[in-house]
This record gives sequence, structure tokens and C-alpha cells, in this order.
Amino acid sequence: MDRIDVDDLIALVRNYNPRTNVDLIRQAFDYGLRMHDGQMRHSGEPYFTHPVAVAAILTEMRLDDATIVTALLHDTVEDTRSTWADLDRLFGREIADLVDGVTKLTNLQLSGAHSKQAENFRKLFMAMSRDLRVILVKLADRLHNMRTIKSMRPEKQIQKARETMDIFAPLAGRMGMQWMREELEDLAFKVINPEARNSIIRRFVTLQKETGDVIPQITADIRTELEKEGIEAAVFGRAKKPFSVWRKMQEKQLAFSRLSDIYGFRIITRSEAECYRALWIIHRRWRAVPGRFKDYISQPKSNGYRSIHTTVSGRDGKRVEVQIRTRAMHEVAEAGVAAHWAYRDGVRTRNPFAVDPGEWIASLTERFGEEDHDEFLEHVKLEMYQDQVFCFSPKGDVIQLPKGATPIDFAYAIHTRLGNGCVGAKVDGIRVPLWTRLKNGQLVEIIAASGQRPQATWLGIVVTGRAKAAIRKSLREEDRSRFIRLGSELVRVAFEHLNRKVTDKALRTAAKALALPDADEMLARIGSAEMSAREVTAVLYPDLVRAEDEVDARRAVAGLEADQESTRAPCCNPLPGERIVGITYRGKGVVIHAIDCPVLEDYEDQPGRWVDLHWREGRHPAVYSTLLSLTIRHDAGVLGRICTLIGAQGANIANLEFSDRKPDFYRLTVEVELRDREHLHALLTTLEAESDVAQVARIRDPAARNRL
Repeated sequence: MDRIDVDDLIALVRNYNPRTNVDLIRQAFDYGLRMHDGQMRHSGEPYFTHPVAVAAILTEMRLDDATIVTALLHDTVEDTRSTWADLDRLFGREIADLVDGVTKLTNLQLSGAHSKQAENFRKLFMAMSRDLRVILVKLADRLHNMRTIKSMRPEKQIQKARETMDIFAPLAGRMGMQWMREELEDLAFKVINPEARNSIIRRFVTLQKETGDVIPQITADIRTELEKEGIEAAVFGRAKKPFSVWRKMQEKQLAFSRLSDIYGFRIITRSEAECYRALWIIHRRWRAVPGRFKDYISQPKSNGYRSIHTTVSGRDGKRVEVQIRTRAMHEVAEAGVAAHWAYRDGVRTRNPFAVDPGEWIASLTERFGEEDHDEFLEHVKLEMYQDQVFCFSPKGDVIQLPKGATPIDFAYAIHTRLGNGCVGAKVDGIRVPLWTRLKNGQLVEIIAASGQRPQATWLGIVVTGRAKAAIRKSLREEDRSRFIRLGSELVRVAFEHLNRKVTDKALRTAAKALALPDADEMLARIGSAEMSAREVTAVLYPDLVRAEDEVDARRAVAGLEADQESTRAPCCNPLPGERIVGITYRGKGVVIHAIDCPVLEDYEDQPGRWVDLHWREGRHPAVYSTLLSLTIRHDAGVLGRICTLIGAQGANIANLEFSDRKPDFYRLTVEVELRDREHLHALLTTLEAESDVAQVARIRDPAARNRL
């Protein structure tokens, strides 16, 4: 983009808002230019060219003067001697607060450690809830930075591109600004995987040479059919963005030549009635592809998006996607939630389809306050990434859910009480399993019963953050005291394994270090397998835990060369005392398998990769993880006694997960750390002798080879 001066910027604003406050924009431009004087971008340009470019991007959305001025000033508090008080005095409280909001968003680390990222996501949405214009400025800021990213250091380019792909592009899409989402994705794709992007572009060029430019041909065909029926409409066509094509290739595992709908067409009509007439004409002329029709006019998205989507087999059997909408719908489809602030001829656009930003952000963040940071992050990412289905309640209410949602998600979307009490569901009058994936337009009836409580297995069925949070909360409340007792036992065993004694002070210290409110919450999470007792010992005694973890494999295993690295195969987890063999892997050294591991059959015709190994004599430390499958009686205190038995055998419990909970029995997977084969046999014998244990077995999982 050519460098823009203040008169150019004012002209861009005047194109849609002749009544703009020219003096305010000129004052902000001069102030920003003065504050950033002497500062340079990585590209060598004066820094102030960036805020001006951000403001120009926002004029494309026809935004109000306050947002344009905020763009010009958005880096002044962060990067210059200017203060919030200065902006408040010179430009008013509204603009000062907007700049402050953008500054706080800039300081959020949204791509760091998981816990910090979750906390900062909450801050991001809190800032958005106060005034959504701050995120519009931030998105425009990110778009210009991505357009000029080549001037950054390579490692910084990768970090910014991944953050853009993971956070800002989906957020723009969720706000209805699909054009911005596509451009952000493509710019990030260009950095993250330039070879793949260039490959897609080359294939488009080759395809165009072979078949000609089909876009004007199909566009003309559509116009001809509409004109025959007297429909006046604008028709546009385009090839889909390289990243969109690449994502579809990955999702469907198809080569480029086998992709069908890589072209998209848009029909802009004069009225809603003509949208449906145009749909009839398209389906009459070309064969509709089953399952690829969506009517977002009768069932709009929460961000105001309205359009009809259909896919047809067009010229020469090529599949093309067609979107049909009115001009007013198209304006909202382009601007998304930002359409609320759009101006035309000096007044705010009275677009009937523009949603109220307050209502939109409330629908997105409803009940987030009840969740912890990790659940909030999970909920937000689900909301941002997933498409939607629309289902009906028996009363005719429309319930919007992410694609892949189940009747349990539907029940929780109506009310937490209904979700907690769900025992069954009917879809279109037919009883279905609770794990059924709902489809557009289905009528869903929830069957509830008093006294029913959520099951832990539901967590693997539901997809909405709201349902997951409600289920976890109910499970924690119901089982809290039991989980605290179990967690206490697991921690005691872990401490004894390090020859340490559990004290209240140690537990309080660990809880604080793990950013948990108190020791009981930490113990409850350990008892419910949300975290392990090892995390507690690791934070209190890192040197002792590290010493146990860092076992020198070359001292334990004979047959390795001096410079060879080795790891135990996760499919069989061999123990000292068992016959072993090594398989060489490029970049991974030698992977040690038990001699009877079924995975070894895959290497029978590759004798050059086999290495003859055996365990050295002597007593090994209890650090070799082994998975056990246990089925135990569901009764008070049973699980605690089992953990005590395992600890009494000198084995450390590294992790514990429930795989099935029935009224009479629990099935769980326990990861224990053992010395050798005899240690395993002694532990199995002890557990088999326990009357509350119905079944115990060592787990060998050939599928785990995928982790090699």
C-alpha cells in the first residue's frame, strides 16, 4: 500500500461519512505523528505509517470516527511518552478508553504456556465485552502486521503466524468478518508452510491452462439462467484461498486433482424472495449435491450472518459452492459484528441484520464466569472454531450448537438442570443414544429424571464447553470428599516413594505453586485424575524427582554403542528381567521392545535394524512405567485401599484414569513405576488376592507404536 497522508485518510472516511469530524482526525494524525517521531519499523519505514495503515483498513469497514482515531493512536501509550490522561484531555474519555483497551490487548501473551494463555483469553474477552471496537482495531493491527511480516526475524514471523492462525483468524471468522479471516489465514500459511502454499498456487495455474478460466464461464451461465426468469442480481466467482484448499485436502485426505468444490460463487439479489427464487433456478439448472445445503436466512448465525449455501455439479461435472443473499445481508456478511458501527452518508447504517455487539458477546461468553481458566479456554476455542447446527425444542425454540453436538449438549444449552438430569433423548420422535451427533433441523426432546447425575463418560461424548464445564462441576461436587480422600492417599504414597512425609504445610505450598486455591482443591483434582501426585512432588522436590526420571539407559541396558540413545517402546514397556531387543529408528536412536511384542512382526524383513540387547544384572530403581487395567468393586474406601496396597509394594502411582464407571464396578487404568519383572509379578499377585479386585492385567498396546 502506498504511503497515506492525512488528506488521503480523511478522503477515505468521507467516502462513507461526509459528516466526519475532520478536525478530530487531523488532530489525532498530527499528535500520533509527533509522538512516534524518530521511531522506525523493522522495514525501515517511519513507525507512524503502521497506525495510519490500520486506520485505512478500518475505513474499509466504514467505521465511526472514534474507532479511526483509536487506530491512529493505538500505540501511543505503549510506545511513546503519551499517557491515558493525555488522551483523555485531548480526545475525550471514549477514545482514551479505547486506546487503553487496545494497549492491554497488545500486552496479552495469547500463545504462551497453556495456563497463562487461558487466563489471558479470559482477559481478551473481558476487554471485548466492554467495547468490541478494541478487538476490531486489534484485528486490523494484526492484519497490517501480517501483510508486512517479511521485515521481522524468521523466528518472530513463525510465532506471529501461528498466533494469527490459532487465535486471530478464527476470532475474525467468529465475528462474521470472513474476508479478514481468509486473508489472515493465507498470510499465516505463507509463513508457516510456504512450500505447500506455492504448490497449491502452481496447481491452480496448471488447472487454468488445462481447462481455461472456468470462473467467468460459470458466472455467465448463472447470469443467463437468472435473466431468463427476470431476476436482476450481481454474480461473482472466485477460486478458494490456498489455505482453504490445503485444509480441505488435509481433512479429506484427498489430492488436489480429486478436490471438487474449489470454486465459489455469490449471487446478490434485491430481495429475500428473490434469494429463494434464485435457489430454485440454480437447482433446476444444475444437480444439487445432497447434504450440502444450508439456509442461514431462515436460521441466521448469532453474528447476524444470513445467506443460502448450496453446492451443485456445474459445468463439466465440477462441484461449485453458491451463496445467495440480499445486498443488506451481504453488507453484514462482509463486516460481521462490525456492521453495528458502519456509517453511510454520515449516519449509522440502519441495517436490519446487524446484531447488537453487546448481545453477541453475551451469547459468546454466557456463564464463562463459572468456569476456571482452562475450561474457559476450551469453551472459547470451541465457540471460535466450530461451525453450527440448528435444532428445535418441542416448544419450537431454535437451539444453536457446534457441529458434532449431541443430545446432552442440547440439554445443557437449554438449562444446566435439564442436562444434569438427562437420561435419554428422542430425535424426530425416535429414541436415540445420547452419543448421537445432531443434524440441522432436527427436533430434539430430552428425557430427564429426578435424582439422575452426570456420568464421567459424558465428558467424552459432549463437545460444547458449557456442557463439559457443567459435567465437571457436578462430578467434582458429587465426588469431592471421596476424591479428596483418594488424592490424599495418592500423595502419601508418592511422598513415601521419595522418603518424605506429607504435611499440611507441604500441601499448602504445592497448591500455591500450582496456582490452585487450596490444598483440598489440589487433592480433589488428583483424586479425580485431572492431575497426578507426581506434579505435587515435582514442584516440591524437583531434584529428587528429576534424579528418578533421569535413569542412564546405557548403564541399565547392555548392547548399546557408546553414542546410541535409547528409549523404551510405549507399545510393550519392557521391564528389567524380560528378554528384550532393540529396533533402530532414524532420529530416535534405539527403541527397546520386549521380545514378545507383536509390533516386532513388522520388522521381520528388516534384519539390519535389529540390535541384540539385554538388561544388566543388579537391582534397578523403581522408575519403569507400566500400565495396569483394574476392575474393582464400587464401594466406599475400596479405591483408597487399592492405592495403599500398591504403595505397600514399593510401587509409585504415576497416573490414574477411570475408563468406565458402573453402579457396581469401576474400570480404571493405573500407571505404576516398577523395578523389574519380579516387582510386577509381586504387585499383580497382591492385587489378584484382594477380594475387591475383580480383574487385573498388564496392558500391552500395539497401537501406542504411533507415539514412536
